[in-house]
Amino acid sequence: MANVLVPLAPGYEELEAVTIIDLLRRAGIQVVTAGLDDGPVRGSRGTVLIPDTTLHNALQQDFDMVALPGGQPGSNNLNSDPRIHTLLRHMADKGKYTAAICAAPLVLAHAGLLHGKRATSFPSVLSKMNLQDVELKTDAVVQDGKVITSRGPGTAMDFALTLIEVLAGKAKRGEVEAGLVR
Repeated sequence: MANVLVPLAPGYEELEAVTIIDLLRRAGIQVVTAGLDDGPVRGSRGTVLIPDTTLHNALQQDFDMVALPGGQPGSNNLNSDPRIHTLLRHMADKGKYTAAICAAPLVLAHAGLLHGKRATSFPSVLSKMNLQDVELKTDAVVQDGKVITSRGPGTAMDFALTLIEVLAGKAKRGEVEAGLVR
């Protein structure tokens, strides 16, 4: 069974975080939520989630994927934590998946994972960074190798279903999607 880490920073986008967590768990994928610090984490709209563990403790485990929910100031808070950059580089070095939605692809960019890649983000997030070697797309979800990016809250379900497909296969994605009555 695949194992996915979803870091939760203060100001995360609720729709994205909960959609990723919920859909992956529906697929039987083990999801570990980790707060940057101990205790509950408040999202950008005031919703409070209680993470499974802290990032410090989660870093003692191996994961098949790290999926970053976006939102602001959540994405900036993730980007400000050097442990996140180290984790993302470690995942890439081991040939594992890194995924980010909305404003969170900026964290992948700052960690150096978007060089020579196709990627998407919330409109203007990556484009205002003037990334010379990143091919910016407007697709709902963009996968380039082991890097998966998506646009925002409205694409959260497509993003989570893509994560399911890469980790558990098309049949599992179809099974989960059918249960959603989309």
